[in-house]
Amino acid sequence: MANAPTRESKQAVYSVPVEIAVVLGKANLRVNQLLKLGRGAVVELEQKTSEPVEIYANDILVARGEVVITEGDKIGVTLTELVKSYNPLR
Repeated sequence: MANAPTRESKQAVYSVPVEIAVVLGKANLRVNQLLKLGRGAVVELEQKTSEPVEIYANDILVARGEVVITEGDKIGVTLTELVKSYNPLR
């Protein structure tokens, strides 16, 4: 039987950096189209604004959410659904 985690061991886990990415949508472009893009160009995404965005932690899908505008016109995400847990050892 494993020992119960101590406060110190939990603290060590809490300090591990995790890269979070939110995918607002995707688009398919040919290289020549990509090269023609300039400042101010708009790329239309395949996702509607009403659809949930995907949230990744270290390249693993962990949740879905909704885009919100926060104070100071910053973009945020409200979590609406946690994705089933990922176990790479199985």
